[in-house]
Amino acid sequence: MLETPEQSAAGRFDTVLIANRGEIAVRIQRACRELGLKTVAICSEADREAPYGSTADSLLCIGPSSAAKSYLNQDAILLAARLAGAGAIHPGYGFLSENAAFADAAEKAGLTFIGPTSSSIATMGDKISAKRAMMAAGVPCVPGPDTALPDDPATIERIALEIGYPVIIKAAGGGGGRGMRVVPKADVLHEAIALTREEARKAFGSPSLYMEKFLEHPRHIEIQVICDDHGNAVWLGHRDCSMQRRHQKVVEEAPAAGIVPDIIQPVGMACVQACLQIGYRGVGTFEFLYEDGAFYFIEMNTRLQVEHPVTEMTSGVDIVQAQIKAAQGHVLDLNQGDVTCEGHSFECRINAEDPNSFLPSAGVVTHLALPTGPGIRVDTHIHAGYKVSPYYDSLIAKLIVHAPTRAEAMARMREALAGTEVEGISTNIPFLRALFEDGAFAQGETDIHYLEQWLKLRRAA
Repeated sequence: MLETPEQSAAGRFDTVLIANRGEIAVRIQRACRELGLKTVAICSEADREAPYGSTADSLLCIGPSSAAKSYLNQDAILLAARLAGAGAIHPGYGFLSENAAFADAAEKAGLTFIGPTSSSIATMGDKISAKRAMMAAGVPCVPGPDTALPDDPATIERIALEIGYPVIIKAAGGGGGRGMRVVPKADVLHEAIALTREEARKAFGSPSLYMEKFLEHPRHIEIQVICDDHGNAVWLGHRDCSMQRRHQKVVEEAPAAGIVPDIIQPVGMACVQACLQIGYRGVGTFEFLYEDGAFYFIEMNTRLQVEHPVTEMTSGVDIVQAQIKAAQGHVLDLNQGDVTCEGHSFECRINAEDPNSFLPSAGVVTHLALPTGPGIRVDTHIHAGYKVSPYYDSLIAKLIVHAPTRAEAMARMREALAGTEVEGISTNIPFLRALFEDGAFAQGETDIHYLEQWLKLRRAA
């Protein structure tokens, strides 16, 4: 397959600048070292003493504590890459990881962006163009048109009636649970449109909206893909990310319980076909709603996911290394027939926040004890004496377990949580321990609304 001009930017490099912080910076460093690559860490003034700075081959402070002036400062990051002699940039997740303009700027600066091309990010970052591409590839989508909503009120009303209430209004450039509103009936439709347009304009710089059927009791299912620049792509099984609070994932697991191979197989292959059609490179995640035995595409994340470890544990594939090798131009070293997912894995996101109010908790970690043993993995950047900053996301660690069955994995996670101690700041560990004692969760009888309902019952008790 001939390379496009964008794809020709992919190539050999020996030094990677990690344009991120926290546990994902540590994770990327490890993958680079194992591949024999040097790393350049960047930091804000708030992160000068972060441990991942001392383990990198070099460290550059690029700005003040504010993320807007450091980790989101594209010019500063590109300058740091040039000063350090880096040939590639790994964006991790969050920050600039799905910013097409940043990927384009890196490409034009002669750097390899460890991720898809800027054109792929732009296509999949706009929910309308993404849905159009998925429909063309045969990926099942949520009922609703693949075009932006018009301004004409009568046409909007007709579209809603054709879909059938309840519907959901979404920002075309949205993400992270923002820029969406459920409309249960016609008499609140136009008010919802007006409010969501303004939210979209402020948050994403575009008032463009689209409308879909609102599924009332779905699960959130993801399919992980890896693609190279040579026309090869595979999917690595599936995971369930239904345990969400305010549209933010709390616990993830792989595989999704109760979904038989005959149902998921054609969906996974459709995702692979979609990647081939758009010339996708690197790793990515297709997100679906699953209800009554049917899958409905909602979006694609064109980056590494926070929850990638559960897929690594079940598939045995180092997803971060695969992502880096794809960016280097290597041919994918496994075929679909080589992919075998075994056992069951859970991941708990450990956040520096109050377990009841969920308000962020900054401060110094005075004591830290982490679990060890077979089938237990902890991805973290903190240590005793580490100062948790108020400037960034509250995620401080990911606790991952793997066992032969779902029930055994749940039991292992209970023990792992019991052996996790963080003092000096508040964390959500007590909340996670209580969740893993819940009967409905243990039986897999949950959907994306379950956790919010469970929390309401706990508060009322």
